[in-house]
Amino acid sequence: MSQTTINEFEQRLNRHHDELRWLYMELYSDGSMFFELMERLRQFYLDRRDGLKEIDRQKESDPDWYRRNDLLGMMLYIDNFAGNINGVREKLPYIQSSNVNYIHLMPFLDTVPGRSDGGYAVKDFRKVQENLGTMEDLEELTKACHEKGIQVCMDFVMNHTSEDHEWAVRARNGEGEYMSRYFFFDSWDIPGIYEQTVPQVFPTSAPGNFTWLPECGHYVMTTFYPYQWDLNYRNPRVFNEMMCNFLYLANRGIDIIRIDAVPYIWKELGTKCRNLKQVHTIVRMMRMIGEIVCPSVLLLGEVVMEPEKVVPYFGTTEKPECHMLYNVTTMATTWHTVATRDTTLLREQLDKVFALPKQYVFLNYLRCHDDIGWGLDYDSLRRFGMEERSHKAYLNDYFRGLRGLSNSRGELYNEDLVTGDARLCGTTASLCGLEAALASGEEKAISQAIHAVVMLHAYMFTLSGIPVLYSGDEIGQLNDNSYHDDPNKAEDSRYLHRGKMDWEAARKVEQLGTPENRIFAALSRLETIRAENPIFSCEAEAETLDTGDQALLGVARRLNGEKMIGVFNFSNENKTADGLDDQELYRDMLTGKEVRMSGLKVPAQGFFWLQQMA
Repeated sequence: MSQTTINEFEQRLNRHHDELRWLYMELYSDGSMFFELMERLRQFYLDRRDGLKEIDRQKESDPDWYRRNDLLGMMLYIDNFAGNINGVREKLPYIQSSNVNYIHLMPFLDTVPGRSDGGYAVKDFRKVQENLGTMEDLEELTKACHEKGIQVCMDFVMNHTSEDHEWAVRARNGEGEYMSRYFFFDSWDIPGIYEQTVPQVFPTSAPGNFTWLPECGHYVMTTFYPYQWDLNYRNPRVFNEMMCNFLYLANRGIDIIRIDAVPYIWKELGTKCRNLKQVHTIVRMMRMIGEIVCPSVLLLGEVVMEPEKVVPYFGTTEKPECHMLYNVTTMATTWHTVATRDTTLLREQLDKVFALPKQYVFLNYLRCHDDIGWGLDYDSLRRFGMEERSHKAYLNDYFRGLRGLSNSRGELYNEDLVTGDARLCGTTASLCGLEAALASGEEKAISQAIHAVVMLHAYMFTLSGIPVLYSGDEIGQLNDNSYHDDPNKAEDSRYLHRGKMDWEAARKVEQLGTPENRIFAALSRLETIRAENPIFSCEAEAETLDTGDQALLGVARRLNGEKMIGVFNFSNENKTADGLDDQELYRDMLTGKEVRMSGLKVPAQGFFWLQQMA
C-alpha cells in the first residue's frame, strides 16, 4: 500500500476524528470500542478496490454531482425484472434506453421465505439470496454499471434483523452477549410501559411492539413484524458491527445506501421511539464514516413522515446527515390531487418544499414498491371542509373505481375496519385508468389514461430533485392480479403492483401507436429535455403559480436569468389558464412552437413545458 494512499485515509480521518469521537463517546462512553471501530475503518479502506477509490476521488472533487438535472432513477425487484443479478446485467442496455442512470435494487440480501417482509428481514447482511446470485455477481453488476455511468442503490435495514439471523438464533438460545443486541425482557413490566407511548406500525396485521418467545421465556421488541427483531443501538457492539456491514456492502460497489426505517433505530422508554435525537447522532456518525472510507457513497434516508419530521434528517450545512430523502408527502398529495382535481393542497405542499434550502435533495416519485399512505395535511384540508376519515374513505373509494367518475383500478392494503383507515395499492397506469380503458376498448378512454400517465411524469420531472420511476411505469405496466392465486402473496395486496416485468409488452415500445410505445416515447422525450436543461437542476429557484383554475397547477423555475413554466391539467376537461397574465413570449420545449402565456389553453390531462424566449 503506497504512502499516498495511506495519507489519503489519514487526511479524511483527521477531518472527522474529533467530532466522530465526541459523538461516539457521548453515546457509548467506551473508548476501547471507538478504537476498535477506527481500526476496522482503516481495514475497510485498505480493502476497497482501486476502481472504487478512483470513483471516490472523482466524486470528492465534484461533491454536487448528484444535485444536477441528469440523474434519473428506476426501482426494481431483481427477480421480477430479470430473474437474477446476472439477468439485470444483461438488461443494462434496456435500462440505458430508458434514460435511467441510477437503479435501486430492491432488497436482495439473504432472508427466509415466508417471513421476509419483502426482503426487509435480513438473515445475513453479507450474503445474497441464493435464487438471485452471489456477492461476486453483485460486484460484477456494479462494475458493469459503473462502466456505463449507472449508479447502484440498495436497501440497508438498520433497525432490525430477521429472527433467523445468527445473532437472533444465539439470543434465542440464551447467550447473554447476543440477547443484549436486542430488547429482551423476562416479564411484561417494561414492554407494558413501552406500549403506553409507542404507536403500532401495523395494528391490524402485526399488532403490538413485542413478541413472546415461549422457548426462552422472554419478550423481544418487534416494531414491525414478529420475525423482525429490533436491534439495540444502546449497545456499541451493535453500532460497530452494523457499520462494518454498511462498509462491506459499499465495498461491493454500491453507490447509494438507502437507510430503511431510519427514524426507529433508537428506543427510549416513555417516548414514541421515533425521531429521537440519538437517531440523528447515529446518522451523523454514519455520514462521517462514509466520508472517511468511501466518500462517493450517498446516504438516502427512508423517512415516511410529514415534512417537519423529514427535513431534520438532512442535518445542517456544517453537520450534514442524509444526502437525500424521499418526497413522501408530495407523492401522497399528488394522488389526492388526481382524485379531487383540485391543486390547492398540492400548491401549499410544493411551496413548503420549494422554500427549503437548495442543498436539500429529494427523491421524487409517483409510485414505489410500497403502498400509498394518506399522510396529508389534514389541518389544511379541514379549512376546505374535508375531514380526515371521510376524505381517506373517498380517496380509497376513488382509486378502486367506486366514486367520482373514476376509472382507477386499485386495491386496499392493511384496512382497519375499526378506524376506517387503509392504504392503497396499484401501478401508476392502472391508477390512471389505463387498465379499465383497455378492458373497455374505448380509444378515447385509452388516450385519456395515457395522457394522465405522461402528464404526471412531466409534473414529477419538473420538481427539484431526482425523479425515480418504478420499473414498468415507463411502458404503462398494469396491475398484476395473479397474486390472488399465489398463497404466498394473496394476503399482501402490495403484490398487485409488484408484478414481473412484462418483457413482451416492453417489446411493443417499437410498435407505433401501442400504449407502450406512446408512453415510452413521450417519457423519453421529457427525460432527454430535462437532462439537457440545467434549469431542472436543484440549483434553480422554483415556485407555484396562480393559474386561475384549481384544476391547473403552474410551476415556475428560474436559473441564471432563464425561466421556464410548467402547467399541468389534473382534470378530464380542457382548461384555460386565465391567471397566467404573462405577456412574455415562450417556446414550447417539446414542439419548439412559440406560445403566449395569456389565455393558455391546456387540454384535458395535458401539460406544457414553456421556456421564456430572450
